[in-house]
Amino acid sequence: MKSYKKMLSFFLFTGLIAFSIFITQNPAQAKKITSLHQAEKKAKNHVKNATVTDLEKDRKDGVTVYEIQLRKGSREYDLTYRASNGKLISYGWELPKRTVPKASGTISKSKCKKLAKKKTGNAKIISIVQKYDDGALCYKVKAKKGKKTYSLEFYAGTGKLLEYEWKLAASNTKSGYIGTAKAKKLALSKIPNARVIKVEFDTDDGIPVYDVELIKGSYEYEVKIHAKTGKILVLDKDWND
Repeated sequence: MKSYKKMLSFFLFTGLIAFSIFITQNPAQAKKITSLHQAEKKAKNHVKNATVTDLEKDRKDGVTVYEIQLRKGSREYDLTYRASNGKLISYGWELPKRTVPKASGTISKSKCKKLAKKKTGNAKIISIVQKYDDGALCYKVKAKKGKKTYSLEFYAGTGKLLEYEWKLAASNTKSGYIGTAKAKKLALSKIPNARVIKVEFDTDDGIPVYDVELIKGSYEYEVKIHAKTGKILVLDKDWND
């Protein structure tokens, strides 16, 4: 009987060790998203009391992701999770119905910069551009901090925040892509002396591309570059209001 108890204790002990090793070695597996239901649950935990309006599984930046759209009050949210480890890789919201009050003037760029830095945890401001959006004069701000890039839009009349978004930089140079540095260099070869405000990896009709946005003088440029060959696929030029 004592022998049986010793054997039972031994198997329980070794079983607990094996289980603890499995948990320690597989933290990503525990957080992995394998269904739309899991993705919905994570998004609703992140944006409390929100209603999911759209949910889909997709491929982005060369990996499988879950994209969730939600609504809460007057805001519409967009969240993207990486399926392999459940990590939130992009988050944003906007006010689709913009009832902005009339203002006698506009806030200055320096004031807008302070507002943007406060909203992004003192991120580095890359660009501040003044443009009309839905008839309202706004400041569009690009910022960067660590691996996050931010896009914000403020109503120029009062400084009210209308849109907010951050994205994690994609690590795709190991997959045979040219990399963001090379994409930036190629874009600047087409528009010399321009200022790059964004370099983002994306897929366009199944083709991996880098979207590069630049400013030069009174114009904004968007260059779409094939992520593997470096070929310039699209070069758009637009007046910067």
